[in-house]
Amino acid sequence: QVQLVESGGGLVQPGGSLRLSCAVSGFTFSRYRMSWYRQAPGKERELVATISSSSISTTYADSVKGRFAISRDNAKNTVYLQMNNLKPEDTAVYYCYARITGGDYWGQGTQVTVSS
Repeated sequence: QVQLVESGGGLVQPGGSLRLSCAVSGFTFSRYRMSWYRQAPGKERELVATISSSSISTTYADSVKGRFAISRDNAKNTVYLQMNNLKPEDTAVYYCYARITGGDYWGQGTQVTVSS
């Protein structure tokens, strides 16, 4: 059974930092690209960052370049999203995503709120 479980969200002031984690089980994590998405209230879900299976390649949405960093630990079956210099417009539910043989999988999401 495939499971993606996010953690690390919360309330943070503008300019602050958070580190999200996504623990994965049920498939061979090291073989697949992983992504983080987010969805703000009233908006469509958007791609935030992607990392290749071996961590060689990463891509980011223009809105987070230079502030967010995606990484992974294949020994721990976990993908991370380090978020620095957070802005109110980063407020959203953040989701971990994997497209693997057999289907697309999402985590349950973790809420990030940036507010003073």
